[in-house]
Amino acid sequence: MSEIVEGFHKAIELLVSLDKEIYEIILLSIYVSLASTFISTILAVPLGVVIGAKSFPFKKLVVRLIYTMMSLPPVIVGLVVFLFISRRGPLGYLGIVFTPTAMIIAQVLLVTPIITGIVYNGTKEKGEEIKKLAKTLGANKVETLILMIKELRINIFTGIVSGYGRAISEVGAVMIVGGNIKGHTRVMTTAIAMLRNQGDYAMAIAIGIVLLFLSFIINSLLYHFQLGE
Repeated sequence: MSEIVEGFHKAIELLVSLDKEIYEIILLSIYVSLASTFISTILAVPLGVVIGAKSFPFKKLVVRLIYTMMSLPPVIVGLVVFLFISRRGPLGYLGIVFTPTAMIIAQVLLVTPIITGIVYNGTKEKGEEIKKLAKTLGANKVETLILMIKELRINIFTGIVSGYGRAISEVGAVMIVGGNIKGHTRVMTTAIAMLRNQGDYAMAIAIGIVLLFLSFIINSLLYHFQLGE
């Protein structure tokens, strides 16, 4: 119990001390998580709508693959990305291994299937009704897609929040491709894992509290942005 109380005290100290190292970790965590969620949203929302609204060959197989990828082990994703971008990998010439860019790529691969699956489920349930409404209004294909996205905003919001939650809490993939390098690729989750291994439980709890606080703020902002409430 004393470690938890000390963790709360340290969390307050971390926020008010303006320590450069801890704020670099916090800002990098926010940047990587939001960037990967934003990219995944751009890719996943139209994809989920199209898969849910259209009939095409092997659709059932595609849906099963999406559902399978929604629960991909992060360490597997991290390993695959690392093998591709490592110096001996096919994309090694890019020189992005152990960089925030590599961490964002790994998180995009984890988050995109989650948002796609949630949007697909919403489209499958409401798609036909929305298409009938669009046809009644005389909408073309682009306008129909825009109307679907508007009508499915709750499902899209749910997907974004779920995807962001996966991104901000990720450890395994970002540890493998980022390397947890101090001042360069160390984020809050990898810092917590490192501090736990070192036995610095109070500091680990402190960073965990900051992580929860930031997650609450960003989720609240997403909620107001999506629903206007």
